[in-house]
Parts: sequence; structure tokens; C-alpha cells
Amino acid sequence: MKSLGVILALALAGLQLFAVTVVVSSSYFTSERTLLEHARSQLVDVGTNVIQHTKWFMSPARSAAELSTALAENQIVRREERDHLEGLLFQQLRSAPQFAGAFYGDEDGNFVFVKRDGPHAYLTKIVDVTDPRRALFIARDDDFVSLGNRFDPDDAYDPRTRPWYKAAKTQRASIWTDPYIFFTSQSPGITAATPVIDYRGHVQGVVGVDIEIKELSNFLSELRIGKTGAAFILNRNGDVIAHPNPALLTTVGEGGTLEFPSIRKIDDPIARAAFGDRMTADGVAVETLVQSDFDYAGRRYVSLIMPFGLDDIPWTIVLFAPEDDFIGTIKANRTQNTLIAIAVALATALLGLALANRIHAPVRAFAVRSALISQGEIDPDEPLPSTYRELENANTTLVREISQRRKTETEYRLTFDKASRGMVHIESGTGRLLRVNASFARLLGYREDELDGVAFQSLLDPDEPDVLTEFGESIAEHSAFGFEAKAMRKDGTPVWISFNGIFFQADGEGENYIVATIDDITQARASEEKIETLNREIAHFSRQRMMGELATGLAHELNQPLTAITQNVDAALYLIGHAPDRADEVRGLLGDIDQQAHQAADIIRALRALVRKDGNIPSEFGIRELAQQARRLVLSEARQHSVEIVLSKGPEIEVRAVRVQIAQVVVNLLRNAVESVSEAGSTRRQVIVSARHVDGAVQVDVEDSGPGLAEGVELFMPFETTKPDGMGLGLSISRSLIEANGGRIWHEAASSGTRFCFTVPLKGA
Repeated sequence: MKSLGVILALALAGLQLFAVTVVVSSSYFTSERTLLEHARSQLVDVGTNVIQHTKWFMSPARSAAELSTALAENQIVRREERDHLEGLLFQQLRSAPQFAGAFYGDEDGNFVFVKRDGPHAYLTKIVDVTDPRRALFIARDDDFVSLGNRFDPDDAYDPRTRPWYKAAKTQRASIWTDPYIFFTSQSPGITAATPVIDYRGHVQGVVGVDIEIKELSNFLSELRIGKTGAAFILNRNGDVIAHPNPALLTTVGEGGTLEFPSIRKIDDPIARAAFGDRMTADGVAVETLVQSDFDYAGRRYVSLIMPFGLDDIPWTIVLFAPEDDFIGTIKANRTQNTLIAIAVALATALLGLALANRIHAPVRAFAVRSALISQGEIDPDEPLPSTYRELENANTTLVREISQRRKTETEYRLTFDKASRGMVHIESGTGRLLRVNASFARLLGYREDELDGVAFQSLLDPDEPDVLTEFGESIAEHSAFGFEAKAMRKDGTPVWISFNGIFFQADGEGENYIVATIDDITQARASEEKIETLNREIAHFSRQRMMGELATGLAHELNQPLTAITQNVDAALYLIGHAPDRADEVRGLLGDIDQQAHQAADIIRALRALVRKDGNIPSEFGIRELAQQARRLVLSEARQHSVEIVLSKGPEIEVRAVRVQIAQVVVNLLRNAVESVSEAGSTRRQVIVSARHVDGAVQVDVEDSGPGLAEGVELFMPFETTKPDGMGLGLSISRSLIEANGGRIWHEAASSGTRFCFTVPLKGA
């Protein structure tokens, strides 16, 4: 008897018997109505279970219809692709065994319908109003394999005339039809339908799912309500749509049509008595839960009527059971059980008192010893008084945990103090330093005691953002976070630090705090700046190399206006000296001189804009003006190859970027396009440059009529080139320049040739 588990088990057994005695004894002095209230609560639980099962059973139909509608509206499955649509409807049937059929009808009268046609067999009906054969029937197996097909030109089915189609189209929302008897299967069912609405708000068609609700009757037949109780479900018009006996659900109405029986006429007198006189001209007149008793054939019954809504369909569940199913046995045996329980309770009470006295003393001694050990007042290794095995194990675990905690605290303290990286504890609410190690103090040139209680913000550069804001935002998102900042050493020397912190929730009412590691990244930042400078130099070298390649063409381009200027000046001097009365001709010559001088100036201006080093400072400029200057630089090379460079017309678009870098990209793309066109043997030798607004940026397209790119070429990769004398740096540098300016560059296949595109941020973006 040294096991606390055994002793407690005996004690609990006694308490359980005592509780049973109390319950049974109290039932003797309570009325039968109290027992019936318990029975009614059981009916409520059963009714809630039936409602949840019904909703679970029915909800997949609407979900399936709405899923198919979403796929159709987003043109993932298009109504014109009837094979794909049939496959989707087929998969819907396979996913839910309660589905009897799934279908889609459109505004033209076309119709696709897939239904079950026996075990592991399906039948598809496709109505195509444009096909003279009208209706196609396809038999398929469980793997969607066709087993044969036939046509029926006399089939006049039109989905637009069906109630489910009209209701879904009129309401422009998912709807349920009233339950009805399916014509083909002679089984009760209901249809969920959802309209397919295009982007203009027009109804394109309706997706529907037929679901057989006979499974609800099977569920009700297996439901246990007392011993002989039962439940059934009513539609809003009073029709019984689910009953434990499915054979009662089908009747022949006027005109020979199959329909559900009314609650007033169903061949179940007990069900009629359970519902009572609650039918009105408008249907079932039950809006809230109704509990009642009724008599039938000399027996007393309890009943429960619960209305519930299945989306927009109000249904009602009725449950009933004889009172004796719940309290008959209790009535017969309550006196005998009460006497037995009282006797057992007395015996177990005496045993419980003895056991409680035995349990109390060792447990209290153990609790006192544990408190003294945790306070350090006694040695954990002192012998443990005789007690239970479980308490001995708990003592061993407690001592191990205390030792482990002390070891962990020691290891953490040594790790914190001796770490080569700077480490700090920061109070998250105020930003004060709670604790720092020697490495952090040495990093900033302080002693450890000088940093005690100092605000972390005061150690940073005055231009740095408030760290409390950084703490608040990071803690709200996740527990671990980091950032970089410029700190100031004690002697005023700046130093860049990397802050990596973890947020800890304090126990009790303590302040939340952050444990962070601090690293000196000054050297790393300097290396990054050197790499950035080197990248700028490479880009500048690329521009100079490009201008060297363009030098011959530009010299010829400049020679033409300069020669014209010289000739016009000679002619003007001759006229002034020999024919002073011909002033109009002199004016014309001076106008030509001005025009040629501007032409030469434009060439020189474009050349200077491309070659100069501007320190990578972004500015605002017109993208079409820049494209015009780039065209001027490449024009001579284009003429040599009989290639026409066309700038598409349109208003000027202002952008913000590093002008010389964007110009370098445009010139490089134009030269590549000219070289590509010169290799093609087509009669259309043209390069088209266009610019347009796209999602808050400007997209520039350079399209040529060349032969296109060869397969296997990896664009934008360094040293990857198709030119015999190329370095393979042009596109790689272009990508770096565009991405540095906040854009992106890519290649597209054109109708004939190649198209390179890149984006530049708009002015003010």
C-alpha cells in the first residue's frame, strides 16, 4: 500500500459510490417531471445532432456548385470546353456519395449533365443547340472511361425552363429548390444551384447539383431515441421529406405525379399526433423550439419540435418517444437502488476517512520539505522521510530540476559575460540597458558599469530612428528581429553595428525585455561601399568602350553638319562681298548654318550625357527625350546596316532614375537590335522603341525584326554572348543598372524578331 495511485483509486471509488447514492436518493424525493426534463434535454441533444448531420450532409452540394461557378467565372474551366466541364462535374460526383447528379446550363440552352447510373457507372447528357443531333448520351465507368454513346435528336430538354435555373438567375445568388421526387430514380431529393456571372454582371448560365436526401431517412432509421422513439423532418409547406420508414415518403398526387406526403396525411398516426395541430394556410407554424407531451393509444409521449434553417430553406425536425423509455426502469428500481446505494455509501465513507488520514500526513511533510529545498534552507541530499513511491520520484525530479536550473543559470551567465560578441539585456518598454557584457562595453569604449541603466537610443547616431518604435513593430510581428544602425563610441568615433534581438515575456508583473547580440559591421559596410564603387567603374568602362565602338560612326555623323556649315559660311561671305543686295539668300544660308550647328550640338550633347560620370544621383527627365538622344548616337551605325530606328509617338513621360545609367541601357539594347537586324535577310529592317505606363511605372520596349535568339542562350548572364568578338557583359550590366534604379528587365518573343523590355519608376513614385 505504498502506491499513492492505488490509495487514491480506492478513495475515488468510495467518493463515486457516495455520489451515486446522493443522486439516486435525490431522485426518490424529486418528481417524475424532473426526470422528464432530463429526457427532453436528451431530445434537444439528439435534435441538434440531426440538424448538424443534415447540414453536413447538404452543405457539400452548394459548395460544389459554388466551386464550379468560381472555376467557370474565372475561365479556369470554360463552358465551351465541354470535355473539361464534364470532367469537373464527374469529379464532383466522385467526391461526394450523396450527389445524384451535377450539371451546367447556359443562356443559349446548352446543357451538360452527369449523373449516377448504377454502382460504379455514370451517364453524361450533353445538349448542344448548334448540333442537329441535339442530345448526346455517354456511358462511363468509375475511371471516366467511355463505354458507348448515342444521340437523341428528339430530346427537347431546355435548362432555361427549369425552376432551379429560373430561381438562380432571378435571385443572382445560390439557391436551394424545394425537395421533390426525382423522376429518374424515384428517390426524394433537392437541388442546389448557383448562377455564373461574367465581369459585366450578366448571367452566363447556372451550375447545379442534385442531392438525394434518402440518406437522411436512413440516418433517422438508425437513430436511437430512447428505446422506441423516432424523428422525422418537415419542409416549410408541411411535407414530410425524411422519415425512419422511407417507404412512407412517396405518394401519387393529382395527375399521377410523385410527391411527398403531407404531415396531415402520412400513414404514421404517432408522427401526426407528435406534430399536432400546428399547420396553417402558410405552412408549418413553428418559429421557436417547442416541447410538449401527448397521449396516444393509452401511452404518454414526450415530443420536441425544432425549426432550423438550411441556408434559405426553413425545415423543421420533430422528435418523440414514450416516457417509459426514459423513466420506466428508474421508477421500478429506484427504491431498491436507493437502499443499496446508501449501504455502500456508508461503508465507503468509513474507508474514505481512514484513507484520507493516511494520505494527509506524508503529503504535508513532502510539501514542507519541497518548499525548504527550493528556498535553499536544507540540503536536497538529506534522506527523504518514509513516504509514497510517487512522492519519492517527485523528490528526485525536483532535486534534478533544481540542480539543472542552477547549472543552466551558471552556463548562461558565463556565456553572456565571456562571449566574444556584444550581448545586452534591454527593457522593451523604455529601451534602458539592464545588463551588458564586456565585449559590448569594449565595442563602444565604455566600462560595463557606465552603461548600466543608459538608454540604448543615446548610444546611436542622432539621425538614427527611434529604437522603441523598432522594438514595438518587431515584437508585434514575431519574437526574433534585427536591424543595422550607426552607433557612436565614447570618443565620438562612429561605428556600424548589427542588432539581432529576441523578445521575452516576463513572468508575473515584470517588464518585458529583449536579449540581443551586437556585432561590429563597420568593416563589412566599408567593403560593400568598395564593391558598389567598383560596379560603377565597370559600368563607366562599359560606356567608354561602347563610345569607342561608336566613334567612327559619330565622326561621320558630325562631319556632315560641319561640312555644311563651312560651305554655307563661304557662300554667305561671297554674297556679302560681291552681291550685298542679296540679303535674303544670306539669311537663308545663316538659317542652314544654325540648323546644322544644332544638329552637331545634339550629337555632342548625347555623347557627353552617355560618357559623363554623375555619381549615381537620381534625377527627373523625360524618357522619350532620352530615347531620342540614344537614337542619335546609334543612328550612324544603323544607317551603315540600312536599319531604320523608329520612335513611337506619344506624350512625354517623366521618370526618376540615374539618367546616364538608363541611357547606357537604351543604347546597348539599340545596338544589339541593329546588329540582330543586320544578320537577318528579311526586307523589313526596323527597330521600334516605345514607352507606356504600366502599374505605376514606365515600360520601355525595344523590338527588332531580326532572326530572334538562338536556343540555349542564357540571357543576362555575365560573359554569355552570341557575338564572335563580344564580352558578354552588355545585358548583365544592363540588368544591374535597371535593378539598381528600382526596375526590372526581361526578354519576350516577338511576332518576328526579339523584344527586350524594362521598367523605370515614374516621377514622384
